[in-house]
Amino acid sequence: MRITVPILIAAVVLGAANDAPGPALKLKLRSRVEAFKGSGAWQEVRFEHSVPVAATAILICDMWDDHWCRGAASRVEVLARKMAPLIERARERGVQIIHAPSDVMDFYQDSPQRRRILSLTPVTPPEPLALADPPLPVDSSDGGCDTPDKNYKAWKRQHATLRIADPDVVSDRGAEIYSLLRARGITNLLVMGVHTNMCVLNRTFAIRQMTKWGIRCALVRDLTDAMYDPKDPPHVSHEQGTELVIQHIEKYWAPSLVSADLMAALNAR
Repeated sequence: MRITVPILIAAVVLGAANDAPGPALKLKLRSRVEAFKGSGAWQEVRFEHSVPVAATAILICDMWDDHWCRGAASRVEVLARKMAPLIERARERGVQIIHAPSDVMDFYQDSPQRRRILSLTPVTPPEPLALADPPLPVDSSDGGCDTPDKNYKAWKRQHATLRIADPDVVSDRGAEIYSLLRARGITNLLVMGVHTNMCVLNRTFAIRQMTKWGIRCALVRDLTDAMYDPKDPPHVSHEQGTELVIQHIEKYWAPSLVSADLMAALNAR
């Protein structure tokens, strides 16, 4: 039996980070719990969690200017237009913005945003937490492209719609980003970008590794997309495949939130 009615929890305070001074963001998060272990019955849990603005960063994962898969590229175009105003507002509120377009650091090597993070004193990450890592619910072993395209490196930079402003940083290395977080007292990382079942989970700076290093991650669930072809198991629509991956992250790695709620939190006073 699968339980589908969400549990609503009025508020949750998690850890000393919430005691930090200054303005805070009240985030509406959702997670999933298996109340009876081994039953396979997962229940959605929704709760509020306040995080200090000064202890929070947004990480933009692999939102490149192009992609070898035309279906993926077209969806990134849509995501970029939706992300841009949210990122601008977050920056205005003082949230640290981290641009993480992998494999294109040469493009940014002379930018102040790249040099800024390279100038930091490295911080050695802790021993990773030993966390369960169940298999993903979708098969993307063939690359996950839903259009008939050949794999090649199509990207040269981050999507131009996403402005890289003066206080931002640029990096595609987990150790660099971890050093930044520790240097600035950031303990909360809001992740958006692509692709949910690949880079968003597996990059050295992404949800799986940062969670293992003790950073509290949350996925912005409507600002992500999976590499999944409906012809592959479990043979559902592309949108359903992405949702299954998001639910997997909610079960095993991090809660999620929607961008409208994040924007509302950024606009609240």
